[in-house]
Amino acid sequence: MDKPLVNRVAASGLITINLEDFFPTKEVVEFDLKPFLFMEMILKEKDFRTALKELDWSQYADKNVAIYCSADAIIPVWAYMLVATYLEPVAADIIQGNKEAYYLVAFQRSVEAIDLTEYEGKRIVIKGCSNKPVPPSAYVALTKALRPYAKSMMYGEPCSTVPIYKKPKK
Repeated sequence: MDKPLVNRVAASGLITINLEDFFPTKEVVEFDLKPFLFMEMILKEKDFRTALKELDWSQYADKNVAIYCSADAIIPVWAYMLVATYLEPVAADIIQGNKEAYYLVAFQRSVEAIDLTEYEGKRIVIKGCSNKPVPPSAYVALTKALRPYAKSMMYGEPCSTVPIYKKPKK
């Protein structure tokens, strides 16, 4: 009568992937060009170059930096490039865009770095709830990458999932 309790989720062979595990470990900060603009509208090259030379770049040491402009101004591409030349020796990583754009790029890079062959023929659950701002595009990128390999994909928690994909039987 007394049968031992069996954890059916653990015995199911499901592999859970938590995108929070791919979240950037270093702080992500924004470098806003707005304070460097004349009247928050115009970039004056000479003033801009002087301001960048005088800036304490150590505040960006070992951080992920997103270079953007919060003002509705036309910013020449070379301005982003110039800022990147100052950041490159100190920052951990640099992108053009805001913090949200950084997360998009970081997750795309993480998904591209996964050895997908280890998921060949496996049943996968892509963990749903997150305490960190995992962008929906990260879930799309992971789904796209895993589809050719996975036997099936689900979204949610192993005890309560939404089916996403099941490889057709041959």
